[in-house]
Amino acid sequence: MAKYQFFCKPDSKQKSFTFVEMGSASFSAEKQQLLEMGFEVEGDVIYADSKEEAVEKFKSNFLAPLDDYTNSHPVTAVVTFIFETLKTIRGKK
Repeated sequence: MAKYQFFCKPDSKQKSFTFVEMGSASFSAEKQQLLEMGFEVEGDVIYADSKEEAVEKFKSNFLAPLDDYTNSHPVTAVVTFIFETLKTIRGKK
């Protein structure tokens, strides 16, 4: 299982990201280049069998807490409820 480190651009809300396999011979050089380009280390190391799996895990780590945070506030919870109800009524699950 490979280890991946993810990097994000500040204030991009994890939309502008890249990653490097930590076991590669060029990891340190690639990491330094990314930091010089303004990327920041994001989150913990991710263990995965493939690059695709690592990206999936990285993205899921942000979606679940974001949903919890959004729904923890009464106003946004109501808005989410209305939005999801309308999607269901229209048949667009």
